[in-house]
Amino acid sequence: MSTLVFGHKNPDTDSVSSAIALSYLKQQIGFNTTPCVLGNVSRESQYVLDYFQLPKPKNISNVKVQVKDLQYDFADGISPKKSILYTYNLMESKSLQTVGIVDNDNELLGIISMKNIAMGIIEGDFSYLETSLENLINDLNGKVLSGDKSFFSGKVSVIAYYYKTIQGLLSEKDIVIVGDRYDIIEHAIMSKVQLIIITGGSEIPQKYMDLAKENNITMISVPKDTYYISKVINMCNFNSRIMKTDNIIKFNEMEYLDDVKEELNNSQFRNYPVIDNNNRFLGFINRKHIINPTRKQIILVDHNEYSQSAEGLEEAEILEIVDHHKIGDIATSMPINFRNNPVGSTCTIIHSMFKEYNIEIPFEIAGALISGILSDTLLFKSPTTTDIDKKAVEELNQILELDINQFSMDMFKYGTSLEGQSIEEIFYKDFKEFQLETFKVGVSQVFTLDIDDVYNRKDLFVNYIKKVEKRMEYDITLLLITDILKEGSYLLYQSKHSNIIPIAFNIAEEQGAFAEGVVSRKKQVIPKLLKAIQIIK
Repeated sequence: MSTLVFGHKNPDTDSVSSAIALSYLKQQIGFNTTPCVLGNVSRESQYVLDYFQLPKPKNISNVKVQVKDLQYDFADGISPKKSILYTYNLMESKSLQTVGIVDNDNELLGIISMKNIAMGIIEGDFSYLETSLENLINDLNGKVLSGDKSFFSGKVSVIAYYYKTIQGLLSEKDIVIVGDRYDIIEHAIMSKVQLIIITGGSEIPQKYMDLAKENNITMISVPKDTYYISKVINMCNFNSRIMKTDNIIKFNEMEYLDDVKEELNNSQFRNYPVIDNNNRFLGFINRKHIINPTRKQIILVDHNEYSQSAEGLEEAEILEIVDHHKIGDIATSMPINFRNNPVGSTCTIIHSMFKEYNIEIPFEIAGALISGILSDTLLFKSPTTTDIDKKAVEELNQILELDINQFSMDMFKYGTSLEGQSIEEIFYKDFKEFQLETFKVGVSQVFTLDIDDVYNRKDLFVNYIKKVEKRMEYDITLLLITDILKEGSYLLYQSKHSNIIPIAFNIAEEQGAFAEGVVSRKKQVIPKLLKAIQIIK
Protein backbone atom coordinates (compact mmCIF):
# COMPACT_ATOMS: atom_id res chain seq x y z
CA MET A 1 0.00 0.00 0.00
CA SER A 2 1.39 3.38 -0.99
CA THR A 3 1.72 6.05 1.70
CA LEU A 4 -0.19 9.21 0.80
CA VAL A 5 1.65 12.53 1.22
CA PHE A 6 -0.53 15.63 1.18
CA GLY A 7 -1.00 19.15 2.47
CA HIS A 8 -4.04 21.07 3.63
CA LYS A 9 -7.39 21.69 1.98
CA ASN A 10 -7.47 24.37 -0.74
CA PRO A 11 -3.79 23.67 -1.40
CA ASP A 12 -1.43 26.55 -2.03
CA THR A 13 1.95 26.29 -3.75
CA ASP A 14 3.87 25.46 -0.58
CA SER A 15 1.42 22.67 0.20
CA VAL A 16 1.54 21.19 -3.31
CA SER A 17 5.30 21.56 -3.70
CA SER A 18 6.13 20.12 -0.30
CA ALA A 19 3.95 17.06 -0.96
CA ILE A 20 5.73 16.46 -4.28
CA ALA A 21 9.22 17.02 -2.89
CA LEU A 22 8.80 15.01 0.33
CA SER A 23 7.22 12.13 -1.59
CA TYR A 24 10.23 12.11 -3.94
CA LEU A 25 12.64 12.17 -1.00
CA LYS A 26 10.86 9.27 0.69
CA GLN A 27 10.97 7.26 -2.52
CA GLN A 28 14.73 7.76 -2.74
CA ILE A 29 15.23 6.27 0.71
CA GLY A 30 13.07 3.23 0.02
CA PHE A 31 9.47 4.15 0.82
CA ASN A 32 6.46 3.70 -1.47
CA THR A 33 4.73 7.10 -1.46
CA THR A 34 2.26 9.03 -3.59
CA PRO A 35 2.00 12.86 -3.60
CA CYS A 36 -1.59 14.03 -3.30
CA VAL A 37 -3.68 17.19 -3.06
CA LEU A 38 -6.97 17.84 -1.28
CA GLY A 39 -8.84 19.61 -4.05
CA ASN A 40 -7.91 21.45 -7.21
CA VAL A 41 -4.52 23.10 -7.39
CA SER A 42 -4.41 26.88 -7.59
CA ARG A 43 -3.46 28.79 -10.73
CA GLU A 44 -0.13 29.63 -9.14
CA SER A 45 0.57 25.99 -8.34
CA GLN A 46 -0.40 24.96 -11.85
CA TYR A 47 2.04 27.55 -13.19
CA VAL A 48 4.80 25.90 -11.17
CA LEU A 49 3.83 22.40 -12.29
CA ASP A 50 3.81 23.47 -15.93
CA TYR A 51 7.03 25.49 -15.66
CA PHE A 52 9.01 22.60 -14.19
CA GLN A 53 7.08 19.90 -16.08
CA LEU A 54 5.88 18.18 -12.94
CA PRO A 55 2.85 15.84 -12.99
CA LYS A 56 -0.15 16.96 -11.00
CA PRO A 57 -0.41 15.12 -7.68
CA LYS A 58 -3.26 12.67 -7.20
CA ASN A 59 -6.47 14.41 -6.14
CA ILE A 60 -8.11 12.80 -3.10
CA SER A 61 -11.22 13.86 -1.21
CA ASN A 62 -10.77 11.83 1.97
CA VAL A 63 -8.73 9.12 3.66
CA LYS A 64 -11.57 7.02 5.01
CA VAL A 65 -11.09 3.27 5.14
CA GLN A 66 -12.43 1.69 1.97
CA VAL A 67 -13.13 -1.91 1.03
CA LYS A 68 -9.94 -1.92 -1.06
CA ASP A 69 -7.95 -1.18 2.10
CA LEU A 70 -9.20 -4.30 3.85
CA GLN A 71 -7.30 -7.58 3.74
CA TYR A 72 -10.29 -9.35 2.27
CA ASP A 73 -10.19 -12.78 0.64
CA PHE A 74 -8.85 -12.22 -2.86
CA ALA A 75 -10.06 -14.94 -5.19
CA ASP A 76 -10.28 -16.01 -8.81
CA GLY A 77 -13.68 -16.39 -10.38
CA ILE A 78 -14.99 -19.58 -11.95
CA SER A 79 -16.61 -19.89 -15.36
CA PRO A 80 -20.35 -20.59 -15.52
CA LYS A 81 -19.41 -23.35 -18.00
CA LYS A 82 -17.42 -25.27 -15.42
CA SER A 83 -19.29 -28.15 -13.79
CA ILE A 84 -20.88 -28.15 -10.38
CA LEU A 85 -18.67 -31.11 -9.43
CA TYR A 86 -15.53 -29.21 -10.44
CA THR A 87 -16.66 -26.26 -8.33
CA TYR A 88 -17.52 -28.46 -5.36
CA ASN A 89 -14.12 -30.19 -5.43
CA LEU A 90 -12.35 -26.82 -5.66
CA MET A 91 -14.31 -25.41 -2.73
CA GLU A 92 -13.66 -28.55 -0.69
CA SER A 93 -9.92 -28.55 -1.37
CA LYS A 94 -9.51 -24.85 -0.56
CA SER A 95 -12.05 -24.70 2.29
CA LEU A 96 -14.18 -22.16 0.44
CA GLN A 97 -17.74 -21.44 1.43
CA THR A 98 -18.59 -19.26 -1.58
CA VAL A 99 -17.16 -18.73 -5.06
CA GLY A 100 -17.73 -16.05 -7.68
CA ILE A 101 -18.98 -17.00 -11.14
CA VAL A 102 -17.51 -14.78 -13.86
CA ASP A 103 -17.46 -14.33 -17.62
CA ASN A 104 -14.37 -14.22 -19.85
CA ASP A 105 -13.70 -10.60 -18.80
CA ASN A 106 -13.92 -11.55 -15.10
CA GLU A 107 -17.21 -9.67 -14.69
CA LEU A 108 -19.31 -11.04 -11.87
CA LEU A 109 -22.31 -13.05 -13.08
CA GLY A 110 -23.36 -14.69 -9.84
CA ILE A 111 -22.18 -16.69 -6.84
CA ILE A 112 -22.32 -20.30 -5.68
CA SER A 113 -22.18 -21.35 -2.04
CA MET A 114 -22.03 -24.81 -0.52
CA LYS A 115 -25.65 -24.27 0.42
CA ASN A 116 -26.52 -23.57 -3.24
CA ILE A 117 -24.89 -26.86 -4.25
CA ALA A 118 -26.69 -28.82 -1.53
CA MET A 119 -30.07 -27.30 -2.29
CA GLY A 120 -29.48 -27.72 -6.00
CA ILE A 121 -28.93 -31.44 -5.52
CA ILE A 122 -31.94 -31.80 -3.24
CA GLU A 123 -34.43 -29.61 -5.07
CA GLY A 124 -33.08 -29.25 -8.59
CA ASP A 125 -34.52 -30.97 -11.64
CA PHE A 126 -31.44 -32.64 -13.07
CA SER A 127 -33.16 -35.04 -15.40
CA TYR A 128 -32.06 -32.49 -18.01
CA LEU A 129 -28.31 -32.18 -18.48
CA GLU A 130 -26.48 -29.06 -19.72
CA THR A 131 -22.74 -29.50 -19.88
CA SER A 132 -19.67 -29.87 -22.08
CA LEU A 133 -17.69 -32.86 -23.26
CA GLU A 134 -14.70 -31.42 -21.40
CA ASN A 135 -16.63 -31.45 -18.11
CA LEU A 136 -17.78 -35.03 -18.61
CA ILE A 137 -14.29 -36.27 -19.43
CA ASN A 138 -12.78 -34.51 -16.42
CA ASP A 139 -15.56 -35.25 -13.94
CA LEU A 140 -16.15 -38.89 -14.91
CA ASN A 141 -12.57 -39.74 -15.90
CA GLY A 142 -13.90 -40.71 -19.29
CA LYS A 143 -12.42 -41.18 -22.73
CA VAL A 144 -13.95 -40.38 -26.09
CA LEU A 145 -14.81 -43.36 -28.27
CA SER A 146 -16.50 -41.46 -31.10
CA GLY A 147 -18.02 -38.12 -32.11
CA ASP A 148 -16.89 -34.52 -31.93
CA LYS A 149 -19.76 -32.71 -30.27
CA SER A 150 -18.56 -30.27 -27.61
CA PHE A 151 -21.75 -29.32 -25.74
CA PHE A 152 -24.82 -31.26 -24.72
CA SER A 153 -28.26 -30.21 -23.66
CA GLY A 154 -30.87 -32.90 -23.23
CA LYS A 155 -32.82 -35.39 -21.12
CA VAL A 156 -30.80 -38.03 -19.25
CA SER A 157 -31.96 -41.67 -19.44
CA VAL A 158 -30.41 -44.54 -17.52
CA ILE A 159 -31.31 -47.60 -19.62
CA ALA A 160 -31.78 -50.90 -17.81
CA TYR A 161 -34.58 -52.33 -20.00
CA TYR A 162 -34.59 -54.75 -22.89
CA TYR A 163 -34.00 -52.75 -26.09
CA LYS A 164 -37.48 -53.55 -27.48
CA THR A 165 -39.05 -52.00 -24.40
CA ILE A 166 -37.57 -48.59 -25.27
CA GLN A 167 -38.22 -48.68 -28.98
CA GLY A 168 -39.55 -45.32 -30.12
CA LEU A 169 -38.71 -43.65 -26.78
CA LEU A 170 -35.24 -42.34 -27.63
CA SER A 171 -34.50 -39.35 -29.86
CA GLU A 172 -31.75 -36.92 -30.79
CA LYS A 173 -32.56 -34.94 -27.64
CA ASP A 174 -31.55 -37.78 -25.31
CA ILE A 175 -28.40 -38.53 -23.33
CA VAL A 176 -28.10 -42.22 -22.52
CA ILE A 177 -26.25 -43.91 -19.65
CA VAL A 178 -25.82 -47.60 -20.16
CA GLY A 179 -23.46 -50.50 -19.32
CA ASP A 180 -22.12 -53.00 -21.81
CA ARG A 181 -25.59 -53.66 -23.20
CA TYR A 182 -24.74 -53.82 -26.88
CA ASP A 183 -28.37 -54.05 -28.00
CA ILE A 184 -29.15 -50.81 -26.12
CA ILE A 185 -26.00 -49.14 -27.45
CA GLU A 186 -26.90 -50.05 -31.03
CA HIS A 187 -30.48 -48.91 -30.56
CA ALA A 188 -29.32 -45.58 -29.06
CA ILE A 189 -26.96 -45.02 -31.98
CA MET A 190 -29.69 -45.66 -34.52
CA SER A 191 -32.02 -43.36 -32.57
CA LYS A 192 -29.50 -40.51 -33.13
CA VAL A 193 -29.16 -39.67 -29.44
CA GLN A 194 -26.82 -36.80 -28.48
CA LEU A 195 -24.52 -38.76 -26.24
CA ILE A 196 -23.98 -42.29 -25.02
CA ILE A 197 -22.11 -42.76 -21.71
CA ILE A 198 -20.94 -46.37 -21.40
CA THR A 199 -20.22 -47.34 -17.81
CA GLY A 200 -17.96 -49.99 -16.31
CA GLY A 201 -14.91 -49.33 -18.46
CA SER A 202 -15.40 -52.47 -20.55
CA GLU A 203 -13.94 -52.76 -24.04
CA ILE A 204 -16.61 -52.02 -26.66
CA PRO A 205 -16.58 -54.06 -29.87
CA GLN A 206 -15.18 -52.09 -32.77
CA LYS A 207 -18.33 -52.48 -34.84
CA TYR A 208 -20.30 -50.34 -32.37
CA MET A 209 -17.67 -47.62 -32.37
CA ASP A 210 -17.64 -47.67 -36.17
CA LEU A 211 -21.43 -47.46 -36.21
CA ALA A 212 -21.33 -44.49 -33.82
CA LYS A 213 -18.76 -42.73 -36.01
CA GLU A 214 -20.84 -43.32 -39.14
CA ASN A 215 -23.83 -41.68 -37.45
CA ASN A 216 -21.73 -38.95 -35.83
CA ILE A 217 -22.82 -39.99 -32.36
CA THR A 218 -20.64 -38.96 -29.44
CA MET A 219 -19.86 -41.92 -27.25
CA ILE A 220 -17.63 -41.95 -24.16
CA SER A 221 -16.46 -44.71 -21.85
CA VAL A 222 -16.19 -44.16 -18.07
CA PRO A 223 -14.66 -46.56 -15.51
CA LYS A 224 -17.32 -46.25 -12.78
CA ASP A 225 -20.46 -48.38 -12.73
CA THR A 226 -23.93 -47.27 -13.81
CA TYR A 227 -25.15 -46.70 -10.24
CA TYR A 228 -22.33 -44.24 -9.45
CA ILE A 229 -22.61 -42.38 -12.75
CA SER A 230 -26.36 -42.00 -12.38
CA LYS A 231 -25.75 -40.41 -8.97
CA VAL A 232 -23.10 -37.90 -10.06
CA ILE A 233 -24.27 -37.07 -13.58
CA ASN A 234 -26.35 -34.15 -12.28
CA MET A 235 -23.16 -32.69 -10.74
CA CYS A 236 -21.72 -32.49 -14.25
CA ASN A 237 -24.16 -29.71 -15.10
CA PHE A 238 -22.92 -26.21 -15.79
CA ASN A 239 -22.51 -23.90 -12.79
CA SER A 240 -25.04 -21.63 -14.44
CA ARG A 241 -27.76 -24.14 -13.52
CA ILE A 242 -27.50 -23.40 -9.80
CA MET A 243 -25.63 -20.08 -9.44
CA LYS A 244 -27.39 -17.31 -7.54
CA THR A 245 -27.92 -14.21 -9.65
CA ASP A 246 -30.73 -12.32 -7.93
CA ASN A 247 -30.50 -10.06 -4.87
CA ILE A 248 -26.75 -10.48 -4.52
CA ILE A 249 -25.31 -8.01 -2.00
CA LYS A 250 -21.97 -6.94 -3.41
CA PHE A 251 -19.55 -4.16 -2.54
CA ASN A 252 -17.50 -1.93 -4.78
CA GLU A 253 -13.86 -1.76 -3.67
CA MET A 254 -14.21 2.03 -3.46
CA GLU A 255 -17.06 1.91 -0.93
CA TYR A 256 -16.37 3.15 2.60
CA LEU A 257 -16.16 0.87 5.60
CA ASP A 258 -18.92 2.73 7.44
CA ASP A 259 -21.37 1.98 4.64
CA VAL A 260 -20.27 -1.65 4.45
CA LYS A 261 -20.75 -2.12 8.20
CA GLU A 262 -24.32 -0.85 7.97
CA GLU A 263 -25.12 -3.27 5.14
CA LEU A 264 -23.51 -6.21 6.95
CA ASN A 265 -25.48 -5.49 10.09
CA ASN A 266 -28.72 -5.65 8.13
CA SER A 267 -28.12 -8.90 6.25
CA GLN A 268 -27.50 -12.52 7.17
CA PHE A 269 -25.19 -13.74 4.40
CA ARG A 270 -21.75 -15.10 5.23
CA ASN A 271 -19.69 -13.79 2.30
CA TYR A 272 -20.14 -10.81 0.00
CA PRO A 273 -18.50 -10.33 -3.41
CA VAL A 274 -16.13 -7.40 -3.96
CA ILE A 275 -16.06 -5.80 -7.42
CA ASP A 276 -14.32 -2.90 -9.11
CA ASN A 277 -15.94 -0.08 -11.05
CA ASN A 278 -16.26 -2.34 -14.10
CA ASN A 279 -18.06 -5.09 -12.15
CA ARG A 280 -14.92 -7.23 -12.27
CA PHE A 281 -14.79 -9.77 -9.47
CA LEU A 282 -11.99 -9.31 -6.91
CA GLY A 283 -12.84 -11.56 -3.97
CA PHE A 284 -15.06 -11.85 -0.91
CA ILE A 285 -15.53 -9.88 2.26
CA ASN A 286 -17.14 -11.00 5.50
CA ARG A 287 -17.52 -9.73 9.03
CA LYS A 288 -14.07 -10.84 10.18
CA HIS A 289 -12.40 -8.44 7.74
CA ILE A 290 -13.86 -5.30 9.33
CA ILE A 291 -12.85 -6.05 12.91
CA ASN A 292 -9.27 -4.72 12.51
CA PRO A 293 -9.24 -2.90 9.17
CA THR A 294 -6.01 -1.86 7.49
CA ARG A 295 -5.90 1.93 7.62
CA LYS A 296 -4.47 4.25 4.98
CA GLN A 297 -0.95 5.37 5.83
CA ILE A 298 -0.34 9.08 5.41
CA ILE A 299 2.25 11.82 5.84
CA LEU A 300 1.01 15.35 6.43
CA VAL A 301 2.82 18.43 5.16
CA ASP A 302 2.13 22.13 5.72
CA HIS A 303 -0.62 21.56 8.31
CA ASN A 304 -1.38 19.67 11.51
CA GLU A 305 -5.03 20.41 12.29
CA TYR A 306 -8.05 18.19 11.67
CA SER A 307 -10.16 21.02 10.24
CA GLN A 308 -7.54 21.72 7.55
CA SER A 309 -6.93 18.10 6.62
CA ALA A 310 -8.67 15.31 4.75
CA GLU A 311 -12.02 13.99 5.83
CA GLY A 312 -11.66 10.68 7.66
CA LEU A 313 -8.21 11.55 9.03
CA GLU A 314 -9.11 9.89 12.33
CA GLU A 315 -9.48 6.59 10.41
CA ALA A 316 -5.97 6.85 8.91
CA GLU A 317 -2.55 6.04 10.32
CA ILE A 318 -0.42 9.19 10.43
CA LEU A 319 3.24 8.26 10.03
CA GLU A 320 4.84 11.70 9.93
CA ILE A 321 4.11 15.44 9.94
CA VAL A 322 6.33 18.15 8.44
CA ASP A 323 5.00 21.65 9.05
CA HIS A 324 5.87 25.27 9.83
CA HIS A 325 2.59 26.36 11.46
CA LYS A 326 1.56 26.39 15.10
CA ILE A 327 0.95 22.99 16.65
CA GLY A 328 -2.69 22.09 16.22
CA ASP A 329 -5.05 19.42 17.49
CA ILE A 330 -4.01 16.28 15.61
CA ALA A 331 -3.37 13.34 17.93
CA THR A 332 -1.84 9.94 17.23
CA SER A 333 -1.96 6.65 19.11
CA MET A 334 1.73 5.93 18.50
CA PRO A 335 4.89 8.10 18.47
CA ILE A 336 5.61 9.58 15.03
CA ASN A 337 8.17 11.80 13.35
CA PHE A 338 6.87 15.34 13.86
CA ARG A 339 9.05 18.06 12.37
CA ASN A 340 7.87 21.58 13.08
CA ASN A 341 10.23 24.49 12.41
CA PRO A 342 9.53 28.25 12.61
CA VAL A 343 10.45 29.09 9.04
CA GLY A 344 8.58 30.73 6.19
CA SER A 345 7.79 27.60 4.19
CA THR A 346 7.43 23.87 4.62
CA CYS A 347 9.57 23.54 1.49
CA THR A 348 12.45 25.08 3.43
CA ILE A 349 12.25 22.25 5.96
CA ILE A 350 12.12 19.61 3.25
CA HIS A 351 15.14 21.19 1.53
CA SER A 352 17.08 20.71 4.75
CA MET A 353 15.90 17.08 4.90
CA PHE A 354 17.40 16.44 1.45
CA LYS A 355 20.71 17.73 2.78
CA GLU A 356 20.50 15.58 5.91
CA TYR A 357 19.92 12.44 3.85
CA ASN A 358 22.54 13.55 1.32
CA ILE A 359 20.04 13.04 -1.50
CA GLU A 360 20.71 14.93 -4.73
CA ILE A 361 17.87 17.29 -5.68
CA PRO A 362 16.85 17.00 -9.35
CA PHE A 363 16.03 20.11 -11.36
CA GLU A 364 12.23 19.75 -11.26
CA ILE A 365 12.14 19.01 -7.51
CA ALA A 366 14.40 22.00 -6.88
CA GLY A 367 11.88 24.03 -8.89
CA ALA A 368 9.01 22.83 -6.73
CA LEU A 369 10.91 23.63 -3.54
CA ILE A 370 12.02 27.11 -4.56
CA SER A 371 8.50 27.96 -5.76
CA GLY A 372 6.98 26.89 -2.43
CA ILE A 373 9.41 29.07 -0.51
CA LEU A 374 9.03 32.13 -2.74
CA SER A 375 5.25 31.79 -2.66
CA ASP A 376 4.84 31.37 1.09
CA THR A 377 7.36 34.13 1.94
CA LEU A 378 5.96 36.46 -0.75
CA LEU A 379 9.44 36.84 -2.20
CA PHE A 380 10.82 37.39 1.33
CA LYS A 381 8.34 40.18 2.10
CA SER A 382 6.34 38.13 4.59
CA PRO A 383 7.26 38.58 8.28
CA THR A 384 7.50 34.78 8.48
CA THR A 385 10.62 34.89 6.31
CA THR A 386 13.83 33.71 7.96
CA ASP A 387 17.47 33.64 6.93
CA ILE A 388 17.06 29.87 6.58
CA ASP A 389 14.46 30.46 3.83
CA LYS A 390 16.74 32.86 2.01
CA LYS A 391 19.68 30.46 2.28
CA ALA A 392 17.53 27.60 0.92
CA VAL A 393 16.51 29.69 -2.10
CA GLU A 394 20.13 30.62 -2.73
CA GLU A 395 21.24 26.97 -2.69
CA LEU A 396 18.31 25.78 -4.81
CA ASN A 397 18.96 28.44 -7.39
CA GLN A 398 22.45 27.10 -7.89
CA ILE A 399 20.63 24.16 -9.50
CA LEU A 400 18.01 26.25 -11.33
CA GLU A 401 19.81 29.49 -12.29
CA LEU A 402 16.56 31.51 -12.30
CA ASP A 403 16.08 35.27 -12.27
CA ILE A 404 14.41 35.06 -8.85
CA ASN A 405 12.59 38.41 -9.03
CA GLN A 406 11.28 37.84 -12.56
CA PHE A 407 10.23 34.25 -11.88
CA SER A 408 8.44 35.27 -8.68
CA MET A 409 6.54 38.14 -10.30
CA ASP A 410 5.54 35.94 -13.26
CA MET A 411 4.34 33.26 -10.83
CA PHE A 412 2.43 35.79 -8.71
CA LYS A 413 0.92 37.52 -11.73
CA TYR A 414 -0.34 34.25 -13.23
CA GLY A 415 -1.45 32.89 -9.88
CA THR A 416 -3.25 35.98 -8.64
CA SER A 417 -5.29 36.60 -11.77
CA LEU A 418 -8.95 36.39 -10.78
CA GLU A 419 -10.31 36.62 -14.29
CA GLY A 420 -13.37 34.46 -14.83
CA GLN A 421 -13.57 33.27 -11.21
CA SER A 422 -16.76 33.48 -9.17
CA ILE A 423 -17.09 35.02 -5.71
CA GLU A 424 -17.22 31.54 -4.18
CA GLU A 425 -14.16 30.31 -6.10
CA ILE A 426 -12.12 33.31 -5.02
CA PHE A 427 -13.25 33.06 -1.39
CA TYR A 428 -12.33 29.39 -1.09
CA LYS A 429 -9.06 29.56 -3.04
CA ASP A 430 -7.14 29.63 0.24
CA PHE A 431 -9.56 29.25 3.12
CA LYS A 432 -8.79 27.86 6.56
CA GLU A 433 -10.82 27.31 9.68
CA PHE A 434 -9.45 27.94 13.18
CA GLN A 435 -10.63 27.50 16.74
CA LEU A 436 -9.36 30.49 18.75
CA GLU A 437 -10.34 29.88 22.35
CA THR A 438 -14.18 29.78 22.18
CA PHE A 439 -14.31 31.51 18.77
CA LYS A 440 -14.89 29.56 15.58
CA VAL A 441 -13.05 31.53 12.90
CA GLY A 442 -12.89 31.23 9.11
CA VAL A 443 -10.11 33.11 7.30
CA SER A 444 -9.74 33.38 3.54
CA GLN A 445 -6.72 34.99 1.92
CA VAL A 446 -6.36 36.07 -1.68
CA PHE A 447 -3.05 37.30 -3.04
CA THR A 448 -3.54 39.43 -6.10
CA LEU A 449 -1.99 42.14 -8.19
CA ASP A 450 -5.44 43.09 -9.46
CA ILE A 451 -6.99 44.74 -6.40
CA ASP A 452 -9.50 46.68 -8.51
CA ASP A 453 -11.15 43.46 -9.69
CA VAL A 454 -11.99 42.56 -6.09
CA TYR A 455 -12.91 46.08 -5.05
CA ASN A 456 -15.35 46.44 -7.90
CA ARG A 457 -17.20 43.48 -6.42
CA LYS A 458 -16.79 44.47 -2.77
CA ASP A 459 -20.51 44.41 -1.93
CA LEU A 460 -20.91 40.97 -3.49
CA PHE A 461 -18.01 39.67 -1.41
CA VAL A 462 -19.44 41.14 1.80
CA ASN A 463 -22.83 39.56 1.14
CA TYR A 464 -21.22 36.20 0.44
CA ILE A 465 -19.15 36.44 3.65
CA LYS A 466 -22.38 37.02 5.60
CA LYS A 467 -23.91 33.90 4.08
CA VAL A 468 -20.83 31.83 4.94
CA GLU A 469 -20.86 33.04 8.52
CA LYS A 470 -24.54 32.17 8.93
CA ARG A 471 -24.24 28.76 7.25
CA MET A 472 -21.08 27.68 9.10
CA GLU A 473 -21.93 29.47 12.37
CA TYR A 474 -18.60 31.27 12.51
CA ASP A 475 -17.95 33.91 15.15
CA ILE A 476 -15.58 35.68 12.75
CA THR A 477 -15.44 35.36 8.96
CA LEU A 478 -12.60 37.28 7.31
CA LEU A 479 -11.35 37.76 3.77
CA LEU A 480 -7.85 39.21 3.34
CA ILE A 481 -7.13 40.68 -0.07
CA THR A 482 -3.35 40.87 0.07
CA ASP A 483 -1.54 43.32 -2.19
CA ILE A 484 1.90 41.85 -2.74
CA LEU A 485 3.42 45.10 -3.99
CA LYS A 486 1.95 47.34 -1.26
CA GLU A 487 2.76 44.71 1.38
CA GLY A 488 -0.57 44.88 3.14
CA SER A 489 -4.13 43.57 3.03
CA TYR A 490 -7.63 44.93 2.48
CA LEU A 491 -10.09 43.38 4.93
CA LEU A 492 -13.68 42.32 4.25
CA TYR A 493 -15.39 40.63 7.17
CA GLN A 494 -18.42 39.68 9.23
CA SER A 495 -18.24 39.22 12.98
CA LYS A 496 -20.60 38.72 15.90
CA HIS A 497 -18.48 41.38 17.64
CA SER A 498 -18.46 44.30 15.24
CA ASN A 499 -15.37 45.98 16.73
CA ILE A 500 -13.12 42.94 16.95
CA ILE A 501 -11.54 43.38 13.48
CA PRO A 502 -10.82 47.12 13.95
CA ILE A 503 -9.29 46.33 17.37
CA ALA A 504 -7.20 43.45 16.03
CA PHE A 505 -5.73 45.35 13.07
CA ASN A 506 -5.95 48.94 14.27
CA ILE A 507 -8.06 50.02 11.28
CA ALA A 508 -11.22 52.04 10.73
CA GLU A 509 -14.50 50.24 11.25
CA GLU A 510 -15.34 49.91 7.57
CA GLN A 511 -15.34 47.22 4.93
CA GLY A 512 -12.21 47.19 2.78
CA ALA A 513 -9.95 49.07 5.19
CA PHE A 514 -6.25 48.59 4.47
CA ALA A 515 -4.11 46.90 7.14
CA GLU A 516 -0.57 47.96 6.37
CA GLY A 517 2.11 45.31 6.70
CA VAL A 518 -0.40 42.50 7.26
CA VAL A 519 0.45 39.76 4.78
CA SER A 520 0.77 36.58 6.86
CA ARG A 521 -2.31 34.75 8.06
CA LYS A 522 -0.21 32.49 10.29
CA LYS A 523 2.15 34.99 11.90
CA GLN A 524 0.05 38.15 11.89
CA VAL A 525 -3.67 37.59 11.37
CA ILE A 526 -4.24 34.68 13.76
CA PRO A 527 -2.15 36.14 16.62
CA LYS A 528 -3.84 39.56 16.22
CA LEU A 529 -7.31 37.98 16.25
CA LEU A 530 -6.46 35.91 19.31
CA LYS A 531 -5.20 38.97 21.15
CA ALA A 532 -8.34 40.94 20.25
CA ILE A 533 -10.55 38.05 21.44
CA GLN A 534 -8.75 38.06 24.77
CA ILE A 535 -9.26 41.82 25.07
CA ILE A 536 -13.03 41.77 24.54
CA LYS A 537 -13.72 38.72 26.69
